[in-house]
Amino acid sequence: MELKLLLQIIGVVLGLIYLYLEYKANIYLWVVGLIMPMVHGYLYFTSGLYADFCMQLYYVLAGIYGWIVWNNAPKKKSKGAIQHTPLKEIPVLFLIYAVLHVAIYFFLVKFTNSTVPVMDSFTTALCILAYWMLSKKYVEQWLVWLVVDATTVGLYIYKGIPITAGLYFLYTILAIAGYLRWRKFVGSSASGN
Repeated sequence: MELKLLLQIIGVVLGLIYLYLEYKANIYLWVVGLIMPMVHGYLYFTSGLYADFCMQLYYVLAGIYGWIVWNNAPKKKSKGAIQHTPLKEIPVLFLIYAVLHVAIYFFLVKFTNSTVPVMDSFTTALCILAYWMLSKKYVEQWLVWLVVDATTVGLYIYKGIPITAGLYFLYTILAIAGYLRWRKFVGSSASGN
């Protein structure tokens, strides 16, 4: 079996496990989130998706951070830490996204032979935000993932990794379900807030 195909299959299996654990707000998503970047990192590097490759390095570090944050969260309710993104953080998140997008784009143009620097930097910048928002258990992280996943489907088809594109199509659908599920947790744990 061709290595690129094998990596896509392994990545899909890990991705489905990860997404299920994220949907359930299960802390073990961070364990899978430490293994999955190694598989995807190699796949993306060999496919010329350099920002996505670098993103996998970030995922490892963010996975360690997420594990620590979730592990040290108050245990009052199993899903009680899930919350909406504070309104005062939204402008800051937009600014951080814009700076990341521009910086990643210029890095790709100057230092790589990327054929998709605009889209690669767009999805990578949003991934950085979404993963941080996940570590904080912000409901709206699912909406950011929805944009990333839908965009990534087309990008990965274009780059010749259709099985991984299929995984991201499933992620797109499940991002909607995850958002609706997590929103219910906020409603049930934040009565009167």
